[in-house]
Amino acid sequence: MMEKLRNPKNVKTISLVIAAIFVIGCFTLAMSAGGFGNSIASAAASESAIGVVNYQVLVSQSPRLDSVREEMQAAINETRREFDSKSQNMNDEEKERYYKQLQERLGNKEKELMDPVLNEINDTVKKIAEKKGLKVVVDKSTVVYGGTDITDEVAKALQSAKK
Repeated sequence: MMEKLRNPKNVKTISLVIAAIFVIGCFTLAMSAGGFGNSIASAAASESAIGVVNYQVLVSQSPRLDSVREEMQAAINETRREFDSKSQNMNDEEKERYYKQLQERLGNKEKELMDPVLNEINDTVKKIAEKKGLKVVVDKSTVVYGGTDITDEVAKALQSAKK
C-alpha cells in the first residue's frame, strides 16, 4: 500500500482529487453562506437607494464661487506685494523659505473661503437625497453604472438659495 502512495503518478492523482473536493466545498459554502442569489437581488433592490452627483460641476456652478475667486485673487495680489517688499534684502534661501510660508498662508485662506461653499453643497445634497429617499450619495466619477443622478436638482437648489 505504501508503495502505491509513493508512486508520483498516484500522488498527482490523489492531490488533484483532494484539490477538486476542496474547490467544490468552498464553492458550495460560498453559495450557501453568502447567498449568491440574495446578494444579486439585494444589490438590485438597493440601487434605487444610491444617488450620484457630479461634485466638480456643483462646485464650478456654485453661486458663491465668484466671490471666493475675487477674495482669493485679492489675497494673492496682496501676498505678491508683501513678498516683493519684504524679500528685497533676503538671500535665495530666505526667499524660498518665506515664499513657502506665504504659499501655506494662501492655502489656508483658500480652505477658509471654500469650506462654507463645500458645506453648503454637502447640506443641499443631503436635503435632496433625504427628499428622494436615497441612503447613499457618491461622486459620479467613482460610479461605473447605476445610481440616481441628482446633480441637476442640487445645482438648481443651490441657485435658488442664492436668490
